Amino acid sequence: YLFQSDVEICLVDDGCKSPIERFWNGNTMIYVLQKARPNEESDSMEESKTDAFELLPKENSGPVPLSVRRAKQLISLFTMVQNPNMIHLKLGEVVALPPLWIRCDGSDPEHTYWLGAEPLKAGNKITGINLYMVTCDGPTADKTCFANLEELKMQHKIMHHSSVVTTKGFAQYELIRAAAIEDVIVESESNICVDIAWNTVDKILETPPLISAATLNIALEPGDPRSPVYQLYRELQFLLALTEGLKTGVIKQPEPLEPESAVELVQEFLADLKRKLDGYCVSGSKDGMEKIKCDTEAVDSLIKSIFSEQGDLDFAEQLWCKMKCKCVSSYQELIVCFTLILESLERGEIQPWIHHGSSSLLSKLIQQSYHGKMEAVSLTGITPIEMLLEIGLDKMKKDYVNFFIGKPEAVLLFQDYFISTSVDLQEQVHRVQKLHHMLEIMVSCVVLLKFKHENLFPLTQICMKYYKENPVDEKHVFQLPISSALVKKFYQDNHPEVWKVDISSGHGPKEVKTTWQVSTNPPVEHMTSNNTGLLSDSTVNASAEERMYFITVVKCSQVHFR
Repeated sequence: YLFQSDVEICLVDDGCKSPIERFWNGNTMIYVLQKARPNEESDSMEESKTDAFELLPKENSGPVPLSVRRAKQLISLFTMVQNPNMIHLKLGEVVALPPLWIRCDGSDPEHTYWLGAEPLKAGNKITGINLYMVTCDGPTADKTCFANLEELKMQHKIMHHSSVVTTKGFAQYELIRAAAIEDVIVESESNICVDIAWNTVDKILETPPLISAATLNIALEPGDPRSPVYQLYRELQFLLALTEGLKTGVIKQPEPLEPESAVELVQEFLADLKRKLDGYCVSGSKDGMEKIKCDTEAVDSLIKSIFSEQGDLDFAEQLWCKMKCKCVSSYQELIVCFTLILESLERGEIQPWIHHGSSSLLSKLIQQSYHGKMEAVSLTGITPIEMLLEIGLDKMKKDYVNFFIGKPEAVLLFQDYFISTSVDLQEQVHRVQKLHHMLEIMVSCVVLLKFKHENLFPLTQICMKYYKENPVDEKHVFQLPISSALVKKFYQDNHPEVWKVDISSGHGPKEVKTTWQVSTNPPVEHMTSNNTGLLSDSTVNASAEERMYFITVVKCSQVHFR
């Protein structure tokens, strides 16, 4: 909404990401005030007022702060209309409004970037208001600019007339920077960090004690070529390409791993099976099959100790491995491949072994071939793509179950959702995609953080619960409560990304708090709008001896209406 032509009012409900969540932990909707942008398409301000959405900043333009002076005027106005004693204003019954937060441009000597006001209530009656001020300086590596904890506590006592204060600490460390695969730092869109909170802080920037409560935050984007399960990721991409092919009729495959054509690979595969049948007179037995390990060979010995290996692959799974290595170059080539296979089955030239319970069309045809009678299949339309997709789904589901469980009796844990065949093929592929994302998370925790089974099990449960209720989201942050001692070697000798101390006094609605914080990133998104000079030297080198920090102070004061 527009207010007095220069102020834009946004209502942010509790379902949206709050722009002040770093400084205020309220869980209610809030008003956010910022500078309104001129609407170039409007001929008059009256037209602008009729369409508030036209006043919103253009995409990617970022919010624009108000001057500190203007923000203070608005805070005063808000406080006045919330005061039930202002009878002369003739406002009628005063209703408590949501908290108000105003973006400021930092133009005052204190460099104020947020001002806030939160009504205090006793039942339905407004009894006062909490006023907040967020200031920020930096970035700087000069620790002489850092506050002294005892001085901060004394300032809080004087400001709030309190004799006793409590302190709580918080620190956030990036673990993915501190960990490496073969001494190579992992650099990607992925991020693994730990939030640590503790009571009783003794000094600024102290290292959290080992008894602290900690939460691991994992946002992991699959597809890192250095991942031990990268080949499985490529396999998934081929599966997704086939799924898209069901819609378009075109298969956009990744780069092939083998120089031979898919047809040549299938011809060699069938010829090998024929030789075995001629040589042994019995084919299809598990003992007679060539032993081909599943993709867990890509996982190092540490991961193998947790994720057991699948045994031999059946005919359909071996076929999938050959086809995905080549990544079929055309629809016509796929038809030729399946024609060769079906003709060999019909003539009895091969009698391949398949797993019990395989649900693909090819597996059913193989079972029928044992009895010398196969139903006719027309390799037209999307049928060839569906056939390849089915055997790929069967094979990859077994891989993921094997990775996560390794014990046949535990398969029931997955049966109800992730490996269900009661939904269409595209939905089955999406669920396999969820399994792969979970797998990448588990593998990263094993490789980078050296997690054991007792730590992986609750993380798996958290991921499974999320993905049973939500679509694939590779940017989602999974959170796992852990002991800080579990990751101590990754943070004890490293600089935090965020470190803060809360100094509090009072109880309940009378509690007031002072926060002092340092962070490597700007704590306020609108700082960059008009302060490029301030941020020009903010580049952070993770390996640097001295970390550049922004210094933020949040102060709270209470005004009681009498």
